[in-house]
Amino acid sequence: MNHHDFMIVLSSHSLFSDFSAEALNQLFRVHYYEKREYEKDQVIHFQNECCRTMDLILNGRVAVQNLDSEGNILTISIFQDGDVLGANLIFSSRNTYPMTVLAQSPTVIIHLHQELILELCQMNRTFMIGLIKAISDKTLILTDKINAISMKTIRQCIIDFLRYESQIQKSQVIRLPSSKKELAQRFGIQRSSLSRELNKMRQDGLIDFDSKTITIKNMDLWLI
Repeated sequence: MNHHDFMIVLSSHSLFSDFSAEALNQLFRVHYYEKREYEKDQVIHFQNECCRTMDLILNGRVAVQNLDSEGNILTISIFQDGDVLGANLIFSSRNTYPMTVLAQSPTVIIHLHQELILELCQMNRTFMIGLIKAISDKTLILTDKINAISMKTIRQCIIDFLRYESQIQKSQVIRLPSSKKELAQRFGIQRSSLSRELNKMRQDGLIDFDSKTITIKNMDLWLI
């Protein structure tokens, strides 16, 4: 991606919508930033690494994950094209990544350094408001994830997932958008625990499933 194409992609992002092409060109030629490409499963930021940039995903899919002492992986959130990472850390007094950030697909990221972010905030109110919104959204994502993990059983997590996907897919035959391993990580449980609960739900006559789909068999599922 050359500089011209990069400016076109950047100007289409909501954070930069109020900037002229000339202003963006000037800012990104004077201030320091990095545009990097990552391969699938490559670590972008390690847990406890110091956060020195705010990252804007130009293309790809990124996961924020926690690995506990027993080797269990909890996927806190997934970010995709246009999402921002590190906005809630870069100006913090505790600016280290609490979890690992890695690419789930080939990914292109622009890393914006503090000086450039401050300049953008001073120049443009829309950018500043968008940045505050991004920080607030990250806080809500984390809060929702903590509530989901601490208060729900595995079965409740599965039911909520099936309810949501059934509405989106408009079917009681749910095509899984990811592998069961990734689904277990989303719930913060081991793959074996997910399989065990799915088998119990099948024995209870609530669902049936194969490697790619889960079929809702009993409408009582919605009342549990």
